[in-house]
Amino acid sequence: MLARLLSDSGSSAVQTAVNITWSSVNFKTLLQWDPKPVGYVYTVEMDGDFLRREKVCIGTNKTECDVTNVILQNLKDTYTARIYSEIPYDDDNFETPQYEVSSPFVPYTQTELGTPTVTHFEQKDATLKVEVADPPTPLRVNGKLQTLRDIFKNDLEYMIYYWKDQSTGKKSAKTKTNQFEIEVDKGNSYCFYVQANIPSRLNNQKSQKSSIKCTSIHREDLDALDLNKILIIVGAAVALLILIIILAVVICKCKKARSRSSEKENMPPNL
Repeated sequence: MLARLLSDSGSSAVQTAVNITWSSVNFKTLLQWDPKPVGYVYTVEMDGDFLRREKVCIGTNKTECDVTNVILQNLKDTYTARIYSEIPYDDDNFETPQYEVSSPFVPYTQTELGTPTVTHFEQKDATLKVEVADPPTPLRVNGKLQTLRDIFKNDLEYMIYYWKDQSTGKKSAKTKTNQFEIEVDKGNSYCFYVQANIPSRLNNQKSQKSSIKCTSIHREDLDALDLNKILIIVGAAVALLILIIILAVVICKCKKARSRSSEKENMPPNL
């Protein structure tokens, strides 16, 4: 909607906000819109089912407003925002400024899940162990910052996707805790990444992928391989070598015997 209002500097086109979007990760929430104002400013007014209307980012010439402190008051409330387009210092105008309304936003179900951090992992024998840290949020309770686990509790789980190094076939596992303990093939290195997940959600179920980590099979791991398998391999190699030597000896003797027989046949008869 376009309204033409008169400012001290002359005629100016005052536009209402368009392309209004919510950007929220781990409850850190920004309201964003277009266009950049020229000759006017914006003021954001937040409203909710359990919230008295509250103005934030008053008289801003930006197209972004941090509304985190408002939505943290009740993460399960449904919020909307009115973005007013106002002429600054126009105290004589008592009419309600032009405004546009955002779509509804429910932080608990719509905030995106932040990327989890792998704090420790190790592969020992046929077991891969992985530990994950819960992403922090800006919410404080009794002065302590809350994590996603503190807020979502059993709604939150972690998914791990893992595969043999240099392979493309993936397997997955999940846990309601912050630890994975997975059975893998002994003697093979593995790579993996982790995602946070809230299966009860209709949208925004999974977080972004963590960085990919890979294990490494060290010399001590190789020494721990099944000794029987190593002995079988060595025994088979020795047996093959002995067989080759025996065949070589037999062939050599056969050749010598044929050579002697041929010499006797070619000798002239005794006079």
